[in-house]
Amino acid sequence: MNELAFVKYICKSHIYVKCNMTGNELHDSIRQRLSEKMAGEITLSEKPGEALKKWRLNFEIAQTDLSSYLVVSPSVISDYESGRRKSPGTMIVSKIVKALLDIDSERGGQKIHAYEGMLYTESTSKAVYTTYEYTYPIQIAKLASLIEADTVYKGIEKPLYGFTVIDSKKAITELSSHEFQNLYGWSTERAMIFTRVSTGKSPMVAIRVTNLKPGAVIIHGLRGNEVDPMAKKMAEIDRIPLLATTMDLDKLIENLKKYSKYNSIE
Repeated sequence: MNELAFVKYICKSHIYVKCNMTGNELHDSIRQRLSEKMAGEITLSEKPGEALKKWRLNFEIAQTDLSSYLVVSPSVISDYESGRRKSPGTMIVSKIVKALLDIDSERGGQKIHAYEGMLYTESTSKAVYTTYEYTYPIQIAKLASLIEADTVYKGIEKPLYGFTVIDSKKAITELSSHEFQNLYGWSTERAMIFTRVSTGKSPMVAIRVTNLKPGAVIIHGLRGNEVDPMAKKMAEIDRIPLLATTMDLDKLIENLKKYSKYNSIE
């Protein structure tokens, strides 16, 4: 996309109030605001290592790639993330955040651009039933147990840092691709729970055409053997865990929120 087309695209999406910046200025503005968001969250978190790991996973950057860019041993990054090493100070956090953004920029800036809508718009869509952020991550197997879900496709096991419950019909009919990406909150490593589905295929189609991919997809209202085979196929292509459950929605949400309160005891 050339500079003029990029500016027109941003204007059309209502991401900026003023559209008199060049493409480079827009990119720098997005990057700066994202950098402040990331550094602030990591620094102020009760578990800065977990916050650091979440953002590294969001950008799909391996520990070895990050450590290589920073010219440190991979064990240094691992120790920070696990809490074995003293929490990084603001200077170190700043360097790590810059490294994550630099690496993404070198790869084409796909992740940075995907966060545009979250930085410059607020999603008030009725498509969102509820959204929730975890302080400590939950594993997919534990989540499946809590909501009595069938595993349609196992995918890649990832820690989940939250969940969003979405009215699939409203999301698909009312939201643009940018607005759809806003549903992720501030972590793509989350469970996207789609309600009011008939086959499970439509939510997976919507996910296929967006840059950001969730840590897991849960189809609500169907059992595993009722999910369309094409939905499973699309999950396999993107390697996204796909689950299905018929648990009462309010009970499902209650169970997942309880985990956040009591998981430190488990």
